[in-house]
Amino acid sequence: MQCVMADQAFIALGSEDILGSDHALVVGKEFPDVESCRRTLKDLALALHFDLRIVKSDRSRFIAKCSKEGCPWRIHVAKCPGVPTFSVRTLNGEHTCEGVHDLHHQQASVGWVARSLEARIRDNPQYKPKEILQDIRDEHGVSVSYMQAWRGKERSMAALHGTYEEGYRLLPAYCEQIKLVNPGSFASVSSSGPENCFQRLFIAYRACISGFTNGCRPLLELDRAHLKGKYLGTILCAAAVDADDGLFPLAIAVVDIESDENWMWFLLELRKLLGMNSESTPRLTILSERHQGMVEAVKSHFPTALHGFCLRHVSENFRDTFKNTKLVNMFWSAVYALTSSEFESKISEMIEISQDVIQWFDLFPPDLWSVAFFQGVVRYGHFTLATTEILYNWAIECHDLPIVQTMEHIRNQISSWFDTRRDVSLRLNSILVPSAEKRIAEAISDADCYQVLRANEVEFEIVSTERTNIVDIRARVCSCNRWQLYGLPCAHAAAALISCGQNARLFAEPCFTVRSYQQTYSQIICETPDRNLWKKQQQAEKCLPLILPPKTRRPPGRPKKKVVRAENLKRPRRIVQCGRCHLLGHSQKKCTLPI
Repeated sequence: MQCVMADQAFIALGSEDILGSDHALVVGKEFPDVESCRRTLKDLALALHFDLRIVKSDRSRFIAKCSKEGCPWRIHVAKCPGVPTFSVRTLNGEHTCEGVHDLHHQQASVGWVARSLEARIRDNPQYKPKEILQDIRDEHGVSVSYMQAWRGKERSMAALHGTYEEGYRLLPAYCEQIKLVNPGSFASVSSSGPENCFQRLFIAYRACISGFTNGCRPLLELDRAHLKGKYLGTILCAAAVDADDGLFPLAIAVVDIESDENWMWFLLELRKLLGMNSESTPRLTILSERHQGMVEAVKSHFPTALHGFCLRHVSENFRDTFKNTKLVNMFWSAVYALTSSEFESKISEMIEISQDVIQWFDLFPPDLWSVAFFQGVVRYGHFTLATTEILYNWAIECHDLPIVQTMEHIRNQISSWFDTRRDVSLRLNSILVPSAEKRIAEAISDADCYQVLRANEVEFEIVSTERTNIVDIRARVCSCNRWQLYGLPCAHAAAALISCGQNARLFAEPCFTVRSYQQTYSQIICETPDRNLWKKQQQAEKCLPLILPPKTRRPPGRPKKKVVRAENLKRPRRIVQCGRCHLLGHSQKKCTLPI
C-alpha cells in the first residue's frame, strides 16, 4: 500500500514537472485541440515510463488508459461545446503497475522525436542521427532506432524550413523579393521541359556588384561545388578579392548539373551584370581550374580577359604525374620566380631530373600559371582559389536545407561579412589596408640596405651586393618585376621613392587603399521578408511559374566515394630537407644517419 501511494505521489509530482506547476494534469484542464492533448499525454507517458493505449479518439473525444492489464490509470478528454478546445472530464491518476523498465518505449514515435529535436535542429542543421540517438537516451532514458532518428530529423527539418519540393515552388517569389528589397540586384530562376523542372538559379546582390566595380581588384575566381541534398545540383560562384585579401562573392548560381551549357549561361549572366560594353571596365584576370566548359565560356563572354590556372589544380597534377617531392618543390620555386631568367634556371634544374617535364609543359603552358610569364597581367599574388573552401563549407552546412534556405544561409553569411568589414574599414585611419601596410613596411625596412643612384627625375639604379635593379617611379616598374606583378612597391622601389622624398604608400595600386576598402562595403544587403509573404504573393500573382524539383535525385544509401576535406584544399605544406644527408622529409635534428 505504501508503495502504491509513493508511486501516486511520484506520478503527481512528475506530471507537474512535465506540464508545469500551473498546468498540472487535472480535471478541467483545457487543450487547444485533440492533437495537443495527445502530445501532452505522450510526453507524460515517456517521462514517467508507462505505456498508453488509446481507447477512443475522434472529433469530439479522446479516451486513453494504461496499457498494463488491471492498472486503473485512465483519462477522458472531450470537446467543449461551442469552442474548439478540449478539456479533461475524468481522470484516474493512480498507477498500480510497474511501468516500462526497458529502454524501448512505444510512445517514442518519429513524431515525438521530431518535436524533441526542433530546437536543436534550428541551431544546428548538421545534427547527426548518431548524436540524436545518444542525446535522447541520455535526456529521456529512451532508446530509438537509427531510422527513427533519421526520419525524425527529416520531419523536424521540414517543419522548420519547409520541404525540398516547397523550396523549388517558392523560388520565383523568392527572386521577386530579392529584387524588391535590394533594388538593382539580379535574381532569376529558369526551368526546363514541359513539367517546368528546375534548371538554373542566378543571384547577384546590388551591394556586391557595386562593391566589386568600385573597390575590388579586377580579378575573378570561378569555381563550383556539388550539392549533396535530396535533389543534388551544383553551386557556381564568381568571387573577387577585396583590398585586404578578403574573399568577395560577386554572383552565386545553382544549376541542376554541371555542364558546358550551364557554364556558358553563368558567364553570360556575369557579363550582363558587369556591363562589359562599358569602356571604363578594367581588363579582368580570371582564375579557375580551366575545365573545357569554363575556357570556352570565358572566351565567348570575356574575350579580353586573361584566364589563368588555379595552382592547386596544376600542382596536384604535377605531383601525381611525377611523384617526386624534390621536383614538386622545384616546381613551386619556378611558380614564384619573378623574372624569366630565374624561371628558366629553375626549369633547367627540373629537366635535368626528368625530361618528361618538357611534355608536361605542353599540357600546362607556363604563361597560364607562372608569375614571370602570366601574360604581363597582375595576379596580385593569388595562385590558388580561395573560393573552393568557402563553397565546400556552404555545401556541407546546407546539406539538409531546401534550396531557398540554402540561398538564405549564403546571403546571411555574405551580409555578415559586409557588416563586419564595413565596421573595420571605418575604424582605419591609414592610407592602405593592414595587409598592404604590413608589406609596405617590410619593403621600407629592407630598403635601408640598398645604395640608390639617380639617373634622372624618374629613373633610379638600386645597387646591392647581389645585383642591380632599375626603377622607374613614373611607370611604376622595377626590373625585379615585383612592383608590377603584386601592385605594391617592392624594396627597390621603396628605396628609390624614399631617396627623393616620396611616400611609398602613395604609389600602391588604388585597390589596396582604405578608401577602396570602404567603398567595397559601403552598401548593405537587406534581409528578405518572412517566407509567408512570398507564399501570399505567389498566390496573388498567378503569373509566377510553378517550379518543380529537377530530375536529378540522390540515390539511396551512403555515398561510396570519399569526400574532399577542407584541409586538403589548401596549399601543400613545404617539404623539409635535411641539412646533413640532404634527403627530403625530415630535418637535420631528426636525422638518423650516424655523424
